[in-house]
This record gives sequence, structure tokens and C-alpha cells, in this order.
Amino acid sequence: MQMYSESDVDTSRLSGKKVTILGYGSQGRAHALNLKDSGFDVVVGLRPDGPSWAQATADGLNVQAPNDAVKDAAIVMFLTPDMVQKSLYASVIDDIPDGAMLMFAHGFAIHYKQIEPRADLDVALIAPKGPGGLVRRQYEEGHGVPCLVAVNQDSTGDALQVALAYAAGIGGARAGVIETTFAEETETDLFGEQAVLCGGATELIVAGFETLVEAGYQPEVAYYEVMHELKLIVDLLHEGGLRKMHKFISDTAAWGDMITGPRVVNEETRATMKQVLTDIQDGTFAERWIAENEAGMPEFKRMMQADLDHPIERVGSELRGRMDWLEE
Repeated sequence: MQMYSESDVDTSRLSGKKVTILGYGSQGRAHALNLKDSGFDVVVGLRPDGPSWAQATADGLNVQAPNDAVKDAAIVMFLTPDMVQKSLYASVIDDIPDGAMLMFAHGFAIHYKQIEPRADLDVALIAPKGPGGLVRRQYEEGHGVPCLVAVNQDSTGDALQVALAYAAGIGGARAGVIETTFAEETETDLFGEQAVLCGGATELIVAGFETLVEAGYQPEVAYYEVMHELKLIVDLLHEGGLRKMHKFISDTAAWGDMITGPRVVNEETRATMKQVLTDIQDGTFAERWIAENEAGMPEFKRMMQADLDHPIERVGSELRGRMDWLEE
């Protein structure tokens, strides 16, 4: 493993150079503000009639239409949704200077060849391992969120050092920047989302809720057990791994963890996880997702609505409404 810290980074690589951020969602806002506060020349590229223009302007940023924003840029960071990046690249590429760097926070568009960059461009990735709100908050508190760095195309011979300077500008070098590849970042990120963090976790929660309710237990009690209390365990895991979780849960809970966890996540589950990873590695998932977008996302919308209509959402909404410390 190669990890870089602030002492390994020469931020002067970006001094006096224009950094363009395309997109102003969670990550876009955090990157733009952190880079600005680090003293870099930041321009945000947005549609003039888009909802983010007013917010970025109110935040004190220089906001321009995308084609104007990329002119004379040393770095053009794509922080729009994955499925938008192909058309966005096609619309701005003629205005991106020779020898500039294309940068991404997730490797999907490059790894699955949605974007095939011009030969004169550097292509790199800086992927913070946390949401944009956390990236901004940690920076403001003098800390940072760890990042991954990867170089896919090094036309200038300076791509890694420039990318590291960008990582330092958003605070990532404070916590460490691990060198990886576009393939590794993309495939592990998709697998984590699908098998564990989003797909795996939410299916486990819903299945647990349904099991308890079908057995006659009150939906409200089931919600507290399988959804509400999950945060307590995740916080312990986040702060100190399995060791801290076992330290702060009861011996009864730990015993149940060790004898029952393998019954739920078993060899069949592991075999399914391997197939999920294979679908990511061989492009099956990407092809299906790209086709779904091109078709107008009918299955996406149907499944999303089914999730939102599930009884756990109704029960959860009522219970969360009584917890005035929670933010919507």
C-alpha cells in the first residue's frame, strides 16, 4: 500500500492554476469551497438556469456556464452523476485546453469507457471516502477525510503530483491518500454499495422487520430493533472496528453475534457476493445500468417507489417525527 500525507505533497503544483468543478451537489460544493479556502483559483461550471447556480453564487464562488468554466482550466473535475458525465464531456471537450487534467471522484465513466479522453489530457481520480457534507465539515474543523488517488492517463508526466495537490486542497492529505487504480476504486466502490452498505444492509433491515412483524410483534418495536438501533452499532464499528463494538455491547449480544451471524450471512450469501463482484468486474452491471438510463429508468423508478411504499417507511416516518433531535 502506498499512502501519501501532507508532507508528500507539493501544493504549489496548483498555484495560479484554474481548477474547474463541474457540478454542485454534495461533493461538488465541498470540493469547491475547500479548494477556495485553500487558496486555489476555483470556478464552478453549472447550467445558468439550474437550481445550483444561485447557491454557488451565494457561497461566494465564481460560477460560469460549463463551456466557459473549462476554458484555460488546469483541472476539470467531473462531479455530476455518473450517467451525465458522458454527454457533459462531449459538450465541453472542445473547450478544454491541451495538456489539462480530467479528474473524477468515481471511476465509472472512465473504467467502463463511457468517456474516452483525448490523448493529450491527464486523467486522474481523487475519491474521498465519505459524503460531501463530511468532507466539508472535517476540513472546516482542521481535519480531513481519507481519499483514494489514481492515474489512468499521464500525458504530462506530472499527473500524480497534481492530483495529490488537489487532494491536499480538499483536506484529504491530512488523513492520508491511498494510491489505487480506476479499476480497483470503481469495482470495490460498486461492490461495497451493492453487497454491504446499501443493497445488503437495507435488504437485511427490511427482512428483519418483516420477520418480526409477520411473527406478530408490533411494527414500532420491530422498527426500533432493526432500523433505529443500527446506528449505534455502525458508530461503534466506525470508531473502533469489531473490537470496540464487542467492548460496548453485552456479552449476550456478542454471543448471539458470533453464533447467529454466520447463519444469516452464510456460504450461499458469500457465493452470491462473488457473483455480484463478477457482474461488476465483467461489465454486466454497468451495461444493465447504462441501458436502464437510456430507457428512461422505468425499473429504477418502479423499484424505488416500492421501497418508499414499504410499511417500514410509514412506521419509521411516524417514529422519527417524535425524535426532535433528528434532522430530516
